[in-house]
Amino acid sequence: MSVIVVGLNHRSVSLEVLERMTVPQPRMAKALHDLMGRDDLSEAVVLSTCNRTEIYAHAERFHGAVGDVRDFLSELGALAPEEFADHLYQFHDAGAVAHLFTVAAGVDSAVLGETEILRQVKGAWDLASAEGATGPVLNMLFRHALEVGKRVRTETAISRHITSLSQAAVALAAERLGSLAGRRVLVLGAGETGERMVASLAQAGVAEVLVANRTWERAEALANRVGGRALGLVHVPAALVEVDLLLTSTGASSVLVDHGDLEGVVAARGGRPLLIVDVAVPRDVDPGAADLAGVTLLDMDDLRAFAERGLAERRREVTRARDLIDDEVCRYREAITTRQVAPLVTALRRRVDEVRAAEVDRLSRGLDPTQREAVDAIARNVVAKLLHEPTVRLKESAGSPRGERLSEALRDLFGLTDD
Repeated sequence: MSVIVVGLNHRSVSLEVLERMTVPQPRMAKALHDLMGRDDLSEAVVLSTCNRTEIYAHAERFHGAVGDVRDFLSELGALAPEEFADHLYQFHDAGAVAHLFTVAAGVDSAVLGETEILRQVKGAWDLASAEGATGPVLNMLFRHALEVGKRVRTETAISRHITSLSQAAVALAAERLGSLAGRRVLVLGAGETGERMVASLAQAGVAEVLVANRTWERAEALANRVGGRALGLVHVPAALVEVDLLLTSTGASSVLVDHGDLEGVVAARGGRPLLIVDVAVPRDVDPGAADLAGVTLLDMDDLRAFAERGLAERRREVTRARDLIDDEVCRYREAITTRQVAPLVTALRRRVDEVRAAEVDRLSRGLDPTQREAVDAIARNVVAKLLHEPTVRLKESAGSPRGERLSEALRDLFGLTDD
């Protein structure tokens, strides 16, 4: 068995495809149980964010597992496999480990060094664990990935300045409007990203923050933190007539602000421009709204382009971050070797030593203690030399399909258990 990751992200597919492959939080438990019901997956974690949907799995058979994940994504996005399969990336064993460590470190993010992804990785693992979808392999892998993410941010400067999508969204809006000072802003969505947007707005000197959310209590609590005002979703069109900026980041599975809503808003605004920054995936605002006079609609593609500018200093840290990741991949593989191979090697040596001791007893009858000791020493040396090469080969291949085959062969040939 091996660890695999199969996925797609903002670089491999268009935003339209990516949003179809997003797993909304309310559907995550069902998705995990769906994956666990597949023939070649024994553990699974789904990491679905605005930038990526990735399935990490402990695979019974590599090709069978990749096929299971591809079929899952096909059903999830209601797309035939040939419409997206060429855009999937897949890694196994050390490659899968390195990919997860790179993601957790923020090196693979749209905003280099962003901090939100580390919380998202932990959240994906926590949920999979709560649903019984993880076991010793993925638990060990994700625990180590979180350590890597923290180490890279501590020992490099990769997370200086803008370090989250929410900060980038507010900065992008400020650039487009010239300044946010004195502006009225509506934030649609009071989740983690919405909370960080509101915090950034409070530091930008806006005149008023309005917060709308499906759950009134959450909207009210967030608005109260910055002296803002909470709204129900039904009042969003009316609020859009008054504000200068809409920031939206809900986890809704369909559009919340459609073209018809905004047509009425534009007519009521009397020619005043409206800026919308929609960082939700799937999108909260009908993309067709960009055609309305006076409406500037920016989405994740625009945000990524904005984040690409001015990254020279942090990009210099990427090489150092990757060196740290390479070190951690080696450390992880060593830990896997110890975890997976040591008990089997111990069992093998114990079994062989039992045979050695029995044969020494049988052949030493009538020998004096000195002679017996010499026979025992010869037997121990022979056993050590015979076991050296198999032990080295087993440790070198630990965590790979070849290692699994060698381990199973030893168990079958010698009747071993790892306890």
